[in-house]
Amino acid sequence: MLGNQPIVILRDNVDVTSGREAQNSNIMACKAIAEAVRTTLGPRGMDKMLVSPSGDVVITNDGATILHELAVEHPAAKMVIAVAETQDNEVGDGTTTASILIGALMDEAQRLIAKSIHPTIIAKGYTLAMQKALEILEENAIVAGGKDIDLLTKVAATAVTGKSIESMKEPITKIVVDAVCEVATEENGKFTVDEDDVRIKTVIGDSLESAELITGFLIDKTRCDDGMPKRVDNAKIALLLKPLEIAKTETKSKIKITSSKQLEAFSEQERETLKGMADKVHAAGANVLLCQKGIADAVQYYLAHHGILAIQDVPEKDMKAFARALSGTIVNSVDDLEEAVLGNAETVEEMKDIKVTKFTGCTNGHTVTILIKGSNQIYVDELERAVYDAARVVMDALEDGKYVVGAAAIDTELYLKLREYAATIGGRIQIAVEAFSNIFETIPETLAENSGLDPIDILVDLKAAHSRGEKYAGLNVYTGKITNMYDEGVIEPMRVKRQAIESAAETASLLIRVDDMLISKSSHM
Repeated sequence: MLGNQPIVILRDNVDVTSGREAQNSNIMACKAIAEAVRTTLGPRGMDKMLVSPSGDVVITNDGATILHELAVEHPAAKMVIAVAETQDNEVGDGTTTASILIGALMDEAQRLIAKSIHPTIIAKGYTLAMQKALEILEENAIVAGGKDIDLLTKVAATAVTGKSIESMKEPITKIVVDAVCEVATEENGKFTVDEDDVRIKTVIGDSLESAELITGFLIDKTRCDDGMPKRVDNAKIALLLKPLEIAKTETKSKIKITSSKQLEAFSEQERETLKGMADKVHAAGANVLLCQKGIADAVQYYLAHHGILAIQDVPEKDMKAFARALSGTIVNSVDDLEEAVLGNAETVEEMKDIKVTKFTGCTNGHTVTILIKGSNQIYVDELERAVYDAARVVMDALEDGKYVVGAAAIDTELYLKLREYAATIGGRIQIAVEAFSNIFETIPETLAENSGLDPIDILVDLKAAHSRGEKYAGLNVYTGKITNMYDEGVIEPMRVKRQAIESAAETASLLIRVDDMLISKSSHM
């Protein structure tokens, strides 16, 4: 109001939430997302059943998958899901931990705001505490150079524990570690791994026991004509972008045929054109053809006559990956084919039990495929997520060479060390740092609750053990005892914990400073 005259600044379709109400709204949204995945944490975590509007069912305890499938409207909730997806993309694991930490930070912030501590003070304290937490992580990191197979195997085993694949933990972890080590490249004592070099292929049928590691790649397709060979050794592979068929004209046109000779000549010319396509593939020296589009029946016949194994309708994403693995070049048409653009592999063959084609002995030996099998699609999808998580954490561990002990061991150490650090800071920021330290109690509490144990007793025992200098003391969820979890083999890459702490602290610091939410709605609403 100005001089008793209302001044309209915002449109009618803008909802405004201000002050404490806006802060509480963001806090509650973050806590709700954390609660949605909280029960999935740990080896004894529960699964979630997600049903899409179309009726598709997903059963999983993978935090990234659960959050990705959630249809949320609240902007703060969307930010938490974005953090979880970033965590999954960057390090491949720890999405549930990151979400729980954000929820805990927002819960602590709510308590501090109720005590009239300003949000900017809380945000500053969170930032200081995060930086100190990362220092503590570094101090407690287990450093191992080179390919420490024992530690890498423990990292993979920790990642798959509590998931559907746990019954086959030993062979699967060996396959995952072998796969990552196979494609890792070393330079000046540092390892790098391209995650695209480790492919995961799932098929329905047989049992999980028949999982295997293939040095090469698989494609979900088979030869397009039964007259083609099932196996080709010393394969020279052509990668073609455009279809092998007669192209339709750009404009409508008619051909007037007045005699049978004209019809025969027209058919003969069309046949010669199609035969010419197959002949050009053969002339280039190729004995295997991957085509991103379709191949006409006549061309298939002539290719089979030349003894060429051809696969049609190969997805674009796969074509690019295969070109890299085979050291070949994707060309537009058969006219561009020559020996220099062909990819190479030792063997290309159809597998007997399943409808896939296997490429082994590729020119770029840094391509491997983990083949896993299951009884149904829902189970197979969960197996794939578990193997993906295991492969990514092994990559992280190999590249960094730094590990931390899981089972709430590192979390308890972070809690105690941050408490000591908070005592060295004066003013209200000290309270914010102490609040930040409290979030690391949430992990052992959640592990205890999910395992049917008393969280208070577990916290007391953990703190007592760490106060005695037992920095690897953690919760064995199967026995309910506090034991040395390094000896138990519960090891995680430091990168996963680091990313979770950074993401949670930065997101919480951003959200608690919001005191106005202006949400524009569609004009037709």
